[in-house]
Amino acid sequence: MSQYTRRNFLKGGAAVAGATLLPAARAQGARVKVGLMLPYTGTYAQLGVAIENGFRLALAEHGGKFGGREIEFYKVDDESDPGKAPENANKLVQRDKVDVLVGTVHSGVEMGIIKVVRESGTLHIIPNAGADAATGGMCAPNIFRTSFSNWQPPYPLGKILMDRGLKSAVFITWKYGAGEESLGGFRDGYSKAGGKIVKELFLPFPNVEFQALLTEIAAIKPDAVVCFFAGGGAAKFIRDYAAAGLKGKIPLFGAGFLTDGILDAVGDAAQGIETTLHYGDGIETKRNKDFRLAYAKTFLLQPDVYAVQGYDAGLLLAAGLAAVKGDINNKAGMIKAMEAARIDSPRGPWTMSKAHNPIQDIYLRRVVGKENKVIGVAHKALADPARGCKMV
Repeated sequence: MSQYTRRNFLKGGAAVAGATLLPAARAQGARVKVGLMLPYTGTYAQLGVAIENGFRLALAEHGGKFGGREIEFYKVDDESDPGKAPENANKLVQRDKVDVLVGTVHSGVEMGIIKVVRESGTLHIIPNAGADAATGGMCAPNIFRTSFSNWQPPYPLGKILMDRGLKSAVFITWKYGAGEESLGGFRDGYSKAGGKIVKELFLPFPNVEFQALLTEIAAIKPDAVVCFFAGGGAAKFIRDYAAAGLKGKIPLFGAGFLTDGILDAVGDAAQGIETTLHYGDGIETKRNKDFRLAYAKTFLLQPDVYAVQGYDAGLLLAAGLAAVKGDINNKAGMIKAMEAARIDSPRGPWTMSKAHNPIQDIYLRRVVGKENKVIGVAHKALADPARGCKMV
């Protein structure tokens, strides 16, 4: 697959489409099969639910159809287990014959999905997993992302810390792809601004025994602590950080997943934490307010960044199917339309990079009450470097 090119993919897609048109299952007007491969159990379960909710809200706002076609859902719980990823992805691609595979959250699981969709040519939309390779070295014409690369959210933090005179930092994360790539993004921005990471601390995913590492941080006494955690692990880290007596002594920063979707669970421990992310609850636009109201009415829950990313995955698929008048077999037309789409998102309008990753604003947010309050734009229209992508 090293010579996997746009031309080869489109040739192959056209040949397959011509050979497999079936009068019933694939006929124009039949339902489009969408596979949802998301975590529905474990530490990331609430993220998977939010993504699906967001996608379904986008569908509902389009009258239950994209491009005039009804959607049929097939669901697989990926359990956030990279070892099961190829098997689970093949359940959707080979067994269920989905037209589009939407997933997932965990970057390690995502790399397993990518192997399957690159081989099959199945249209793939990533509504969260930030694995840099997905829109970097493993990019492909049929792979799109509506969220972020792991590099993007923490990159602007470096300049923010240095502007405040915070010249030394400890970075702490789980020892897995998303954490290490988030560290890489922060390191790029921090070193460029003149800062120094004095210690990098890791623990295995999804281990949440933080005490020993928090004791080490207290002994190091850096100017700041920067981290990458999400879901239930993030909630426990924030509580443990406060319980260790570090809150108020060493400021805590992170990629915004640290405080998204968990503020009800952590109470006062999260107050004042600042993060950088491509979304914030309090973006003061009519688009965001309308989205938040519709989501809350539909699901009786407050939306977070994961809901927005799932919603935008729906908007992206809608744009592709609208352009080809619902002809899911017109892969060339779908891809062209999705590449050119301007997504009117609750996060603010964004466009696709040549590597199929969002070019988007990154916001600076502060936890105030139970809101990730946007207090500024950390970086305008930030594009991922897409290292190794042959489409760029």
